Amino acid sequence: MLGEMPMPGPPPRALTLSDRPRAVLQGLVRRQTSPQRLVARAKAMLAATEGNSNAHMAPQLGLNRNPVRPWRRRWWLAVENLAEAEAAGAADQVVLARIEAVLDDAPRSGTPETFSAAPLTQIISVACETPEAAGRPVTPWTPRELAQEVIPRGIVERLAVRPVGRFLQRSRSEAASHALWAHP
Repeated sequence: MLGEMPMPGPPPRALTLSDRPRAVLQGLVRRQTSPQRLVARAKAMLAATEGNSNAHMAPQLGLNRNPVRPWRRRWWLAVENLAEAEAAGAADQVVLARIEAVLDDAPRSGTPETFSAAPLTQIISVACETPEAAGRPVTPWTPRELAQEVIPRGIVERLAVRPVGRFLQRSRSEAASHALWAHP
């Protein structure tokens, strides 16, 4: 099948690992609390040290070869940084942190922030007030009532109801869990 054949060209460089980074990678794979994206990437790097090509190891790991390629490249770019930590006798946690940084997702630009910190804190301040004090016939704040309240106060020019609802829901659940911790 054409889709399963490796692309022509030179094979990728095999990765080499000394015992310590290998042990840290294996520990990352075995650790139950490791995020699965890091586990998959760590397994790919371990497979790459055995001389496997991306096309060969990707199906064995349940991956497509396209995502394996950048992780192998990122690992090559970080080899010096990892060797430096190992040579300096850094603690396993430091080596693990550097490996996780290599295997973690790169920051993405995403959507720009809609509000700066100042309007956000003012919206939070309004949300902490009682709706009755603002002349609103609800208790607690509904997303629609809060959005309608902050616009005339000049805090923001416009505010969608749905994000306010998500914010209020998240804030209530965090406040409830903090209250449980504070009162055993």
